Amino acid sequence: MSLTGGCQCGAVRYQVDGTPQHVALCHCNDCRKSAGAPMVAWAAFAESEFTLLQGELTTFNSSGNSIRSFCPKCGTGIAYRNEEFLPGIVDIQSATLDDPDPCPLVRIFRLPNGSAGWHRRMDYQNFSVIRGCD
Repeated sequence: MSLTGGCQCGAVRYQVDGTPQHVALCHCNDCRKSAGAPMVAWAAFAESEFTLLQGELTTFNSSGNSIRSFCPKCGTGIAYRNEEFLPGIVDIQSATLDDPDPCPLVRIFRLPNGSAGWHRRMDYQNFSVIRGCD
């Protein structure tokens, strides 16, 4: 599978070749602050499957070994790397993909009870969504 994506202003374009190793929603404090949102959807690819096609990325060490890459013009977050916990992996913010729901992507969302206040009201403990191709 070959997927393309980019930032909001179009200055950064990238391509990933392969199938995501996992797709997840993260709602840790670091992701929430970085995105200014209650969670971020990520698609994990091998570093070797990621190619920057256009523009340059700026990086920021947001906490410990967490390296976030984003467009220096519009600020769109593109990628996350953490060699300690995800060696050889680049997590792509799936919303930056041109087609953020490509088939046969499988989405699995795990939101443990008590880890973020907003979902407790809806009781999403171990909520999973799995979708494949027809």
